[in-house]
Amino acid sequence: MPARHEEDGPWHAEAVCRRDEAGLFFAPSKEPTAARLSREEAAKRVCARCPVMVACREHALLQPEPYGVWGGLTAAERRVVLARRRRRAAELRQTPGAGTIAAAG
Repeated sequence: MPARHEEDGPWHAEAVCRRDEAGLFFAPSKEPTAARLSREEAAKRVCARCPVMVACREHALLQPEPYGVWGGLTAAERRVVLARRRRRAAELRQTPGAGTIAAAG
């Protein structure tokens, strides 16, 4: 797959989900758990074949999008990713000399 460039247009113009029903990606009110899990798995299958999945995921993480399946991740999965990123950033801030190379001596 060729690399995308911002000048090619917005990432979502190439999203596979634009051709699918939006209801697949967002939960209806009072959706039973089994139905939600099935719907989310179907949405993730669409995401898996999408050429802009990574851009979509990063958009949802940076916003952050509170609902729906974005970039192959549910809202709960995105919260886990964000928590890991925050934890990793905090660890890097606390590690003396993190990100620097010691001078040879």
